[in-house]
Amino acid sequence: MRSDAVKKGDSRAPHRSLLRACGLSDADMKKPFIAIVGSHVDIIPGHVHLNAVNEFVKKAVRAAGGVPFVFNTIGICDGVAMGHDGMKYSLASREIIADAVESMIAAHKFDGMICIPNCDKIVPGMLMAAVRCNIPTVFASGGPMEAGRDADGNPLDLISTFAGAAARQNGQISARELSRLEEKSCPTCGSCSGMFTANSMNCLCEALGMALPANGTLLATSRERKKLYAAAAKRIIEMVRIQDAKEKIAAGLKADAPTVVEKYVDRSGKAKKRTRTLDLDFPILPREMITKASVDNAMVLDMAMGGSTNTILHLLAIANEAGLKYNLNRFNELSEKTPHICKVSPSCAYHIEDVHNSGGIHTILGEIRRGCPGLLNTDCPTVTGKTLGQNIDEYDLRSRKVLNKAKELYAVTPGGKRTNQGMCVAKKYKTAADVPLKFDPKDCIRPCANAYSKKGGLAVLSGNLAPNGAVVKSAGVLPEMMVHSGPAVVFESEPEAYNGIVSGKVKAGDVIVIRYEGPKGGPGMQEMLAPTAAIKGVGLDDSVALITDGRFSGGTAGACIGHISPEAAAGGPIAFVKDGDIIEIDIPKRKINLKISAAEMQRRQKSFKPRPPRYKSGYLAKYTKLATSADTGAILKWD
Repeated sequence: MRSDAVKKGDSRAPHRSLLRACGLSDADMKKPFIAIVGSHVDIIPGHVHLNAVNEFVKKAVRAAGGVPFVFNTIGICDGVAMGHDGMKYSLASREIIADAVESMIAAHKFDGMICIPNCDKIVPGMLMAAVRCNIPTVFASGGPMEAGRDADGNPLDLISTFAGAAARQNGQISARELSRLEEKSCPTCGSCSGMFTANSMNCLCEALGMALPANGTLLATSRERKKLYAAAAKRIIEMVRIQDAKEKIAAGLKADAPTVVEKYVDRSGKAKKRTRTLDLDFPILPREMITKASVDNAMVLDMAMGGSTNTILHLLAIANEAGLKYNLNRFNELSEKTPHICKVSPSCAYHIEDVHNSGGIHTILGEIRRGCPGLLNTDCPTVTGKTLGQNIDEYDLRSRKVLNKAKELYAVTPGGKRTNQGMCVAKKYKTAADVPLKFDPKDCIRPCANAYSKKGGLAVLSGNLAPNGAVVKSAGVLPEMMVHSGPAVVFESEPEAYNGIVSGKVKAGDVIVIRYEGPKGGPGMQEMLAPTAAIKGVGLDDSVALITDGRFSGGTAGACIGHISPEAAAGGPIAFVKDGDIIEIDIPKRKINLKISAAEMQRRQKSFKPRPPRYKSGYLAKYTKLATSADTGAILKWD
């Protein structure tokens, strides 16, 4: 085992002495060492309950035959960091998380790890680390938040409150109405309840093959998550045993394929046991699972469900860690082939809990497989020990081969009470068919023949304003804003833009330009949720577009185009835009252009002078020097 490097032989007596001080026994020294990579943080709703999850997984690993070791990463709540300079640390924290997990795994020679992330940056940071370390890994997230409800039973979420805050500043709602939104929008622990970045990434883990089915949609409050965590613990021990046997064989040593004893209930209802031999030929390592084919699968899912634009940023960074050549052009190629079949808040009133009751991620993938044969790479391996295609067979609620346990899994419903405790709500219904839904599941997850659009919910634009590309969540753009031309109203920062919007500086027909908010210029590429929510709050979402070298929250909807590359701080054309310049946006044709002559563009470029960095000390000063523009995934480069 990999952990033998710290526990085997006379020379490791000092190491074992330290391990004994941590509570380990002689028997423990012979077992696999499993890292439980937690991310408990008291100030993030998606992570506030994760101490309890850590402890449950710890016990489950013990029961499965491993020795668990818990450590936690940092985490930044984008919502709490929003609207002030704290947001500059959010994307930048992804690299800290990746480095920290890599450091812990490499230094202590763990045999395998279970990653327990939940919110934006933590998920991709851990995925980047998993690819670097390349040891058996299973992702098991903290789960999504329940949607809030107003007095009439209508769904609410964090975006409801952001829009309400802007509406209050504009005098459109009362202080009491805003207070009600604040109290009702985020009722439980878990990642925010729409298809925002956190939930998008947790769902994409299923398509990448790194997480078990329902990882991204099963509510944080549900007791059923205990079964998912127990399954993850059991599977990581199997994967470590497989890897150990493979390494022995590679070293010329004798090693038989490991076996496991499973309990099951036969058709007569009797409890029985059977022995199963583990497959030594099945791929189990992160670099065997995160391939160009599986990244394509993740992107097809993202296009089908209209996920967050941030997923493009993170998938590029993950692909880079895996040594894959993956660029923005590939996203458009897949978007052209992928129908948009699932809309979730902020693009409509459905929330993650509705997607779950409709059959979850594997039912979305199942509809894509039925409607677009050959688009998904169904032979890709996953942490279940089966291929993606086999997982779809068993967990697509509309599949003829769907398992009974999958039908039961999709019957989980919200508790409807405020709580910051996870895994606490009992299941009320036996199967998904028993849940009294107030909507049609085939509208929440549509067949391809009834798709919202024939093309995916994300699009990459290019033109003289974004030579290296820009990204828009087309799923959230109103039909009348898919093509737009208007005068630029330029802001040099996100706070300046927010104040300008709520004070009336922006008029119908304008194109808001927010620059020097890219990875290097911000620094940190902070999210623009406050300005986009303000646009909606003041009633301009059907007549105003926003472009930026920054990025957007997964909760953003509207004609909001981000990730403009190169960014302003790198001398990109967005730095040359002046108030009143006409900007032309054509999302169906994937174009974004500044309507000035080539000669004028060249003249402005020659007169461009780089701005001094905003930070000259601390982490953000270092990040500024190393960060690259969004078209690379905002990765760090030092050579």
